[in-house]
Amino acid sequence: MLSQFFVLSPRGDTIISKDFRGDSPQGAAEAFFRKVKFWSNDKGASGAAPPVFRVGDVTYVWVKKSGLMFACNSRFNCSPSMTLELLNRVVKVFKDYCGVLSEEAIRKNFILIYELLDEVIDFGYPQGTSTENLKAFVYNEPVLVDAQKTRVPSLSAKTTPSTSVHKPIAGGKSSVMGGARSDKNEIFVDILERLTMLFSPSGAVVNSTIDGCIQMKSYLSGNPELRLALNEDLVVGKGGAYGAVVLDDCNFHECVRLDDFESSRLLSFLPPEGEFVVLNYRCTGDFRAPFRVLPQIEESSPFTIDVVVLVRAEIPETNYGANVVITVPCPRTTAGASCSPPSGGAIGHGADYDAANRKLVFTVKKFQGGVEHAFRAKITLSAVCTAQARKEVGPVSLTFEIPMYNVSNLQVKYLRIAEQSKAYNPYRWVRYVTRSSSYVCRC
Repeated sequence: MLSQFFVLSPRGDTIISKDFRGDSPQGAAEAFFRKVKFWSNDKGASGAAPPVFRVGDVTYVWVKKSGLMFACNSRFNCSPSMTLELLNRVVKVFKDYCGVLSEEAIRKNFILIYELLDEVIDFGYPQGTSTENLKAFVYNEPVLVDAQKTRVPSLSAKTTPSTSVHKPIAGGKSSVMGGARSDKNEIFVDILERLTMLFSPSGAVVNSTIDGCIQMKSYLSGNPELRLALNEDLVVGKGGAYGAVVLDDCNFHECVRLDDFESSRLLSFLPPEGEFVVLNYRCTGDFRAPFRVLPQIEESSPFTIDVVVLVRAEIPETNYGANVVITVPCPRTTAGASCSPPSGGAIGHGADYDAANRKLVFTVKKFQGGVEHAFRAKITLSAVCTAQARKEVGPVSLTFEIPMYNVSNLQVKYLRIAEQSKAYNPYRWVRYVTRSSSYVCRC
């Protein structure tokens, strides 16, 4: 059972605080923030605070989402995994009802947040975290917070901004958004993939994994049955013909019926309100890396190391990598470094040396597909370059996001309503996003 729940901003301000049992120590939120901010364990080692830790006889459990810290504490011997799962579900409920998860949204909807907490947790005991079931007990309307107020005027009728998904679900009454009632039946489908890749110094792939999911957010009235069709050549497990989409393993949401999955790769389900994951999948087969990395490190003088990182985007020319960040750690004897961004072709590029963390940081806001860029730097050492100093350069790591592209080739062929009606034809929006989880090249 929980003693207290609170939400803290990145600055440590308490946005939400709920004391369930009255046995939590005074100033628990401030003590928690200080412990996380200046974390050190019993042996004096510093670093990032773990998700579960103890301060005296009080256990703290926390997760970080959208820059905010969602935490709870207890004096009892609670299950850490259960408490972490509860926090994640509470965060999901907040996002479903507020539309967007941000400090502004929580501050503007604090009455709604406290009402949700009263229904989800009673005297420290979890009651229910189903977005759909909570609708019968929640009566406060959400105050809409726009994730992005500017709308791109050039969008076609078949395209909607990515911020359209950041809408609160309909409450117990009518959902008021910007002073107007929203009766638009929509469903959003996101195919999200996170890549974990490791390259050798020559650019060969050593290890590669895709962790993906098909995520939905439903704004449909009447709760109709939906049918989602995937690739017909989809294979679960090892094997499959050349060019087939092979998933090592997968799991489905509890609402999904798999009657036609083996024969026609068709999923049938009644979508619950709010955001939910239809399918989680994982694949480790050979697939084309979206970015090839080739580092070159040379000792130009006894006190200087030249670093050149060649990065080629092996994605179609119609796609691009957004917010690409390339990081190269430097030796401990580094006295300084000069960086030069790629010349021409790169939109929003930058190059800098982070002296505090001894890292070279190159950024490209838009990395177009089929293009290769060379990132150069000259590292100046305070001591003569040795083999050990040479080994301390790297590894090169990349972070990026590729919209409307997925590596596994898993496709949503169609999304239909089981009982089609001319009077009921909702809008269906599909988006593909590929992100880096751990994208590293050895030097």
